[in-house]
Amino acid sequence: MTAAPRLWQLISPSLPVGAYAYSNGLEQLIATCDVRNETDVAEWLDDMLTAGLARTDLPVLIRVQLAAAGDDVGTAIRWCRRLLAMRDTAELRFADRSMGDALARLLAGLGVRIPEGPWPFAGAFAFAAAAWGVPVGDAALGYAWSWCESQVAAAIKLVPLGHTAGQRVMLGRAAAIRAAVALALSLDDGEIGFGMPGLAIASARHETQYTRLFRS
Repeated sequence: MTAAPRLWQLISPSLPVGAYAYSNGLEQLIATCDVRNETDVAEWLDDMLTAGLARTDLPVLIRVQLAAAGDDVGTAIRWCRRLLAMRDTAELRFADRSMGDALARLLAGLGVRIPEGPWPFAGAFAFAAAAWGVPVGDAALGYAWSWCESQVAAAIKLVPLGHTAGQRVMLGRAAAIRAAVALALSLDDGEIGFGMPGLAIASARHETQYTRLFRS
C-alpha cells in the first residue's frame, strides 16, 4: 500500500508536466468531423489503446521500469530512444519529450535521480515508478488511465462534451485499459511497434491547422 500514493501522485491531473497542452492529434480529428460526439471519442480511445499504447508506450514503460529497477541504465535509455523514434511527426515527438523532460525535472526536485535523457514521458514515468516501488502492472494501468483522462479532458473542450459525458467515457474505458495492459505485458521485444496512419496524418495536418487550442 505504501507505493499506491506515489502512483496516485504520478497520475494526478495536477502533475505539472503540461499534459493539458497536448491533444495528440485529436484536435485535428474533431476539426475534420471524424470525431463528433461521445460515441466517436470512446471508439477513438479504444482504438488508440488497443493499437497504439498497448504496442508502444506500455510495453516500453514496462521494460524501462524493469531496467531501472535493476540499475541497467543503458537498456532503459535504448528503449526510450526506440519509443521516441516511433513518433510519426515532429509534434508528437515534441509533446512526448516536453512532458518527459518536465517530469524528469520535477522528479529531480523530489529526490528521484534520473540519468541524462532524452526521456519520453513513459520513460521518466517508469523511472519514478521503479524508484517508488510501484508494481509494474499497476504502473502500466496508471499510465494508461492518465493518458485516457488527458484525452477526455481535451475532448470535453473540443467536441465539446459535457463533464458527465466525459465521465461516462472514462467509466466505459476500464475494460479497454485492462486489455491494453494485458497485451503490453504479453508482447515479446520484436512485437513492439505499431502503424496508425490515421493518427500520423491527423498529427501532421494539425501542425498547420489554422486555429487550434492545443500544441499537438
